[in-house]
Amino acid sequence: MRSPPPTPPPLCVADDATFWPWINWTDFATWPDKGSTVVVLPLAGMADWGLGHALDLEETLALAILKDAASRLAPPAPDSAAAGFRLLTLPPLRFVFGVHPGCAFAVDPPAVHRFLDEIVASVAAAGFTRVVLYNASPWNEEVIDAAARDLRIARGLQMFCVNLSGLGFDLHPTRSRTRRAAQTLATWLSGSEPETCDDSFTPPGAAPRATSAWPEEERVSPLPGPAATLDEAAREGPALLEAAGRRLRSLLGEIAARPALADGGALRAMSPACMAAR
Repeated sequence: MRSPPPTPPPLCVADDATFWPWINWTDFATWPDKGSTVVVLPLAGMADWGLGHALDLEETLALAILKDAASRLAPPAPDSAAAGFRLLTLPPLRFVFGVHPGCAFAVDPPAVHRFLDEIVASVAAAGFTRVVLYNASPWNEEVIDAAARDLRIARGLQMFCVNLSGLGFDLHPTRSRTRRAAQTLATWLSGSEPETCDDSFTPPGAAPRATSAWPEEERVSPLPGPAATLDEAAREGPALLEAAGRRLRSLLGEIAARPALADGGALRAMSPACMAAR
């Protein structure tokens, strides 16, 4: 008897009920409260963060937290703002800015900006106006801030930014105090212990390796000391994920509760008197 074909891997880790690709056009056509629905666009690059896990570490962490937050949402109810809110999650943008030699398939900030503009324009064309740029990489925090401001002006949308570093998993090689927590959660999520990092390895498609002039704050070194074992990660991981998911869920709730932009997001022209005063 022929065995059934293997189950194809998912497009990404996501909560099926809120994942944009699984919703058909008839649902979008009759979608209630598009103006108050929160649309989340994840950004997750590929990089060696010195934690002994695969290059998709950013996506592993960020999307697991987003799925936890989305799956625990209460059903929306028109008579109670506290009962829940409508959420949609997009597939992640995987081509993002990267600066250190371990970044694979990185693009420059103008390219990231163009990607975001194209995706957000499609979201706006579907009638949604409230967009969250949910970023996993420390190198893209300033990029999404600038892009969100530009998209607010150009598209009249209500833009918000949330970074993985604000949820307790900062991957930055020097400022972070939570890299070990990120490593432990990744160990639990992947079911594999970290591999010993080889400092001579450069991922395919990565930027040229750093020279001695490479800024110290942009170098990534393996964590000192032993990593959490699978058993230790299994004990610590669920609490780490739940805490981050709860924090993200709270932030998304605050975003959903904010009043809509006045005048449909249109920016008012500055009066001649105000311009003269400037």
